[in-house]
Amino acid sequence: MDSTPLLEVDALRVALPGMRGMADALRGVAFTIARGETLGLIGESGCGKSMTALALMGLLPERAQMRGSIRLLGQELIGLDDAAMCRLRGHRIGMVFQEPMTALNPLHTVGDQVAEPLRLHKGLSRSAARAEALRLFDRVQLPNAAQRLDAHPHQLSGGQRQRVMIAMALACGPDLLIADEPTTALDATIQADILDLIATLVREEQMALLLISHDLGVMARTVGRVLVMYGGTVVEAGPTAEVFAHLAHPYTRGLFAARPRMGNPRVNGRKPQLATIPGRVPELFDMPAGCPFADRCAWATAACRAQLPAAVHVGPGHEARCMRIDTVAREAA
Repeated sequence: MDSTPLLEVDALRVALPGMRGMADALRGVAFTIARGETLGLIGESGCGKSMTALALMGLLPERAQMRGSIRLLGQELIGLDDAAMCRLRGHRIGMVFQEPMTALNPLHTVGDQVAEPLRLHKGLSRSAARAEALRLFDRVQLPNAAQRLDAHPHQLSGGQRQRVMIAMALACGPDLLIADEPTTALDATIQADILDLIATLVREEQMALLLISHDLGVMARTVGRVLVMYGGTVVEAGPTAEVFAHLAHPYTRGLFAARPRMGNPRVNGRKPQLATIPGRVPELFDMPAGCPFADRCAWATAACRAQLPAAVHVGPGHEARCMRIDTVAREAA
């Protein structure tokens, strides 16, 4: 795998307008992805995962403010006009959205929707783009591909629509594929098929993959490196196996403790209740100046609330933003 960064994100901040002014949705997010690398973003709803993806795609809400740096193969994306970003979207960066039924246009056939970026970015004729769309449908293992070209989204199942979305994202051979919760609302068997398909395509096409999910099992089987996000900040990062084997940040520990597990012994004949993380994710306007997890953390002190902790080295390529790493590791053991 080429270790030269394909994507470099540094000090990325996004502020969104609200009734009380501008609120920080992302606070200093930074990471890199090399060609052929797989990186996962994980955390609760509202932690900043999808906002990060929208920032990379240049699809932030109106009046959003963005600072920092996003460089794709050395080209700075922050500050590009809409026309320049349109030339990148679907061409250099492809995205599989969370819900294909709302992402696909209900008025057009799925074949036309996959053919559109080929005509726009590759200059293919209508017939050539249609032939390439058919090849892509076969590539993503869409059943009865030739018959599906003229189908509308509502005529397909959820798993079939997701395969269409993947075909569309791959149409122009992007350098980076962003998959935002690509298995939402699919049953377990279809989820596994879609994840295996994405992994195979990324490996064979040597793309970089940014996978967004709240599912720890999906991350464990799909990505080589993981970022744990909370409150618009990356609180823990490192190789997936290293992070999952040596949980460092209290929030990461809370996520793992709350996951359902098969085979838990019954207590007095009853199934044990799942552990929960106390409290709630703070509103953007009420985010503390320091560690965003401080108000839900059993180990937090006044210093934790005063300023955002610096990243601390805790293992090979493994860092966590916590002032009390040693105390947490000792008391949680």
